[in-house]
Amino acid sequence: MTREEATAAAAKLGLALPPETWERLDLHVEALRKWQPAINLVANSTLGDIWGRHILDSLQVLPLIPPDARTLVDLGSGAGFPGLTLAIVRPDLSVRLVESDVRKSAFLGDVARRAAPNASILNQRIEATGTNAADIVTARALAPLPKLLDWAHQFVTDPTICLFHKGKGLDAELTDAERSWMMDIDRVPSVTAPDAAILRIARLRSRR
Repeated sequence: MTREEATAAAAKLGLALPPETWERLDLHVEALRKWQPAINLVANSTLGDIWGRHILDSLQVLPLIPPDARTLVDLGSGAGFPGLTLAIVRPDLSVRLVESDVRKSAFLGDVARRAAPNASILNQRIEATGTNAADIVTARALAPLPKLLDWAHQFVTDPTICLFHKGKGLDAELTDAERSWMMDIDRVPSVTAPDAAILRIARLRSRR
């Protein structure tokens, strides 16, 4: 998928982003291509379709974020999907990107300085970041759902919404997670993969 095709696909999702936003997303894509040989930021097999596999995959989360949301924390940010992408397109959000790997954090900082000054990088383990609540918690390709909820819970208050990219193993992960957690769940089909979904979780409460 090209940038132009991603623009058209985003428009079908109701995302009419201004040209300067696409230019900032282009900075993210070009930085990824530059850093990838030195740091394994994404699977090499996806480099030919960064706009589809990574940018559009991240952008599809945007309609699920309430307009009045002000804070977002992205767990295990890696190459910045979806957290850094969302920071670029929602400059009104205060975004925290949590990444324990020093080199990946350096990459995130490089892109954020040029394209998303509203994003801050926390180079530490998720469980060490404290309990500062966020309106939105995101994660993509990070861990099974029970572990994700363990990590996310420290950032959750009653209005918090968790948005997690999940693949074909979602049913089994939900069964495991519901042994320890109560939550309101919506499954939103992914626009980039037929066997994937965005899991929207609200009112997360522990059964323990």
